[in-house]
Amino acid sequence: MVERALAEPERLPPLERARTFLALGRLRRQALQKKAGRDALEQALAIFDQLGAVLWAERACSELARISGRRAVGDELTETETRVAELAAAGHSNKEIAAALFMGVSTVEAHLSHVYRKLGIRSRAGLGAQLQAAAKAMEGTPQG
Repeated sequence: MVERALAEPERLPPLERARTFLALGRLRRQALQKKAGRDALEQALAIFDQLGAVLWAERACSELARISGRRAVGDELTETETRVAELAAAGHSNKEIAAALFMGVSTVEAHLSHVYRKLGIRSRAGLGAQLQAAAKAMEGTPQG
């Protein structure tokens, strides 16, 4: 029934369309259809964000957080990669970062490797400047 409602999404007002995607994502998550559930929930979240529906967006985020597994790899830093990169840029050693974030040194190294690849750098030397540039780019990105 939910999928039928989305067959002609232009017939639904945006808030109802987003709520329908939220319901579909929840159903698919419960049916252990992780990718399909994540896709529907991300669509719902994008619409809620665009509409400024903060409480509905929080619900969508909450549902997304309940889906286990890996997200698709993109060019944006994950929350953990950002925290590791910030500590590295502040001059902390891998061992200090590992202790602060309760992870192993090899995990820190793996996160830094991903950060370097995503930011197009090869060492810590360019990390601070690239983090600032990435943060400014994210600030300028329109939400929704």
